[in-house]
Amino acid sequence: MSTNAALPLASASSTPAGQPWRIGLIGFGCVGQGLYTILEQQPASGFTVARIAVKTAGKVRPLPAGRFELDAGALLADDSLDVLVEVIDDPEAAFQLVAEALRRGRRVVTANKAMLACHLPELVRLQREGRGTLLYEAAVCGSIPVIRTLDAYFGGEPLRQLTGILNGSSNYVLTRMGEAGSEYSPALTEAQSQGFAETDPALDMAAFDPRSKAVLLAAHAYGTFLRPEQVLNLGIEGITAVDIAFAASQGQKIKVVAGLQRLPDGRVTALVTPQLVGPESPLYTVDHEFNGVVIEADFAGEQFLRGRGAGGHPTGSAVLADLAALRQGFAYQYPKTAEAPAYASDLEVEIYLRTDEDRLIDLLDFSEISEEADEDEYVVGYVALENLIRHRDTLRTYGAFVVRTGRLRPISVATLLEEVSA
Repeated sequence: MSTNAALPLASASSTPAGQPWRIGLIGFGCVGQGLYTILEQQPASGFTVARIAVKTAGKVRPLPAGRFELDAGALLADDSLDVLVEVIDDPEAAFQLVAEALRRGRRVVTANKAMLACHLPELVRLQREGRGTLLYEAAVCGSIPVIRTLDAYFGGEPLRQLTGILNGSSNYVLTRMGEAGSEYSPALTEAQSQGFAETDPALDMAAFDPRSKAVLLAAHAYGTFLRPEQVLNLGIEGITAVDIAFAASQGQKIKVVAGLQRLPDGRVTALVTPQLVGPESPLYTVDHEFNGVVIEADFAGEQFLRGRGAGGHPTGSAVLADLAALRQGFAYQYPKTAEAPAYASDLEVEIYLRTDEDRLIDLLDFSEISEEADEDEYVVGYVALENLIRHRDTLRTYGAFVVRTGRLRPISVATLLEEVSA
């Protein structure tokens, strides 16, 4: 994909100056309703929802049935709409809608991080080829303006690393386990009753959701387009109170952390796992449903962003921010893609592994073990990152729990020699 051409600015509005922009809203779930409510409460915002497309007829909704229609394609073809907002829960259907809108030169705002993570290079290409503009601040960390901060403010500055708690659901569960000394299942049930976790929590608890967000952050922080499957994602489904107690004994907490890092050789790596976090980190105090992002820049130093990462109103506010940015002619420029660094996975990660399956220890092939406790069935040591990626599904199948200490290192020369000789 060519990355040298600048993205176009948003095309001219069909609405007369001074009139509210007309929004075509595709989807009316949590985020769609959140945006609608915000605009109703802010009549001077300069935006109005003119048409709403939904997938299912007859569903109970807080607006009259006459406000809804079933043909999203009709909104794409309606030139009287100044901007389309896509907030449906089907990644592939969302991609078809967004891609076609960009081909038609439309302005689009989306919150669909799974769709973006799988199709971002193509969507950027469509923008470069046409006049369409796509913004998606709401896809990462809800109300925290991290995408635009990376693209606009840090677009010209190298970053050492970016670390973040990107999923409020899993963070809530971990917080409650630490506060109440409870096991995983009661904490998850509480998160679901509070509306912080879905009935099917797999996307959040298995770290698929923050993995998608890490892919998007990599594009803006380093200019590197990654495939989701390249990024290690390990979740918390196997966590127990024993693991929380182990972290506490070290004066630390367990958080699901996305880590993006520039290595000494200029390459970058990205992974999303449970991680031990100490009081020296700003992420230590990011609890419950909140998200937090730490940006470490070469010249600006450390920056910390914290806010609500989920929910209709926080995410709806991010959509509104994107709408206002489009009205001002803003577009992502992806300034670092012209000289994007290579991706590195030939590293070793220090982990805590708790399992009663000795075969998993053999499977991961620890190059070094620094601690082992038979009574608590855990081991601490270094494992090749590629082994963790290769066997992540097996770890889930056997209910193992893995926590990263935060330490990364190049694969040792001795290990390389052993692999070559084998």
